[in-house]
Amino acid sequence: MSRIKSAFENRKAFIAFITCGDPDLETTAAAVRAAAENGADLIELGIPFSDPTAEGPVIQDANIRALSGGVTTDKIFDLVRELRQDVQTPFVFMTYANLIFSYGTERFLSACQDIGIDGLILPDLPFEEKDEFLPACRKYDVDLISLIAPTSADRIAMIAREADGFLYIVSSLGVTGMRNEIKTDLSSIVSVIRQNTSLPCAIGFGISTPEQGRAMAAVSDGAIVGSAIIKLLEKYGKDAPAHIGKYVRTMKEALRTA
Repeated sequence: MSRIKSAFENRKAFIAFITCGDPDLETTAAAVRAAAENGADLIELGIPFSDPTAEGPVIQDANIRALSGGVTTDKIFDLVRELRQDVQTPFVFMTYANLIFSYGTERFLSACQDIGIDGLILPDLPFEEKDEFLPACRKYDVDLISLIAPTSADRIAMIAREADGFLYIVSSLGVTGMRNEIKTDLSSIVSVIRQNTSLPCAIGFGISTPEQGRAMAAVSDGAIVGSAIIKLLEKYGKDAPAHIGKYVRTMKEALRTA
């Protein structure tokens, strides 16, 4: 069983997002371990990029802080290599296509396989252009995770049929960030997905509270949280990992009752 599949096995998955290098890589390592130890079933590791078009102000600022601190892709690879000595939680990189093009697609994905990365999310990659990366992803056994948005409409079935790993459902129009309520008819999107693939699907964008997490997991296979975790890093800095662990534990408990 792949690590990504195991994240959803017989439970609702809680997926945590952490920007690598915010405020520094040592804190990132501690935050990842805290999330894993407190119930995160899968962890998205954000590789900072100068123009993160899918992100709201919270994660944009995290990218700026990380880049200003001198984080690089190679330093993040080293971080993951070190984390893999004791953390077996599935890891998925979330970044942008230009970063991988500039690094070299084959070189990037070969390194992902070497250090134990299980998947890749590229929010700026249109479904119709995924063949720019898909062959290399499959060559190096890295799942290219597809996103489905409220505007995907009649493309949902097509995306679902050709997906790998899991499907990332975007809860709302716009960028990442905490929302007071989520009004999208997500159950209809999930219904189409279920008709076209047996892969799990998780909902992200806008989720921050246990109640929201439980509601999203009730209609899908899991919930993804980013901005709420990054807000803890912004507020507490190097002391954030303990707060992140407590937050993840609370969210995971909520999902158990979904």
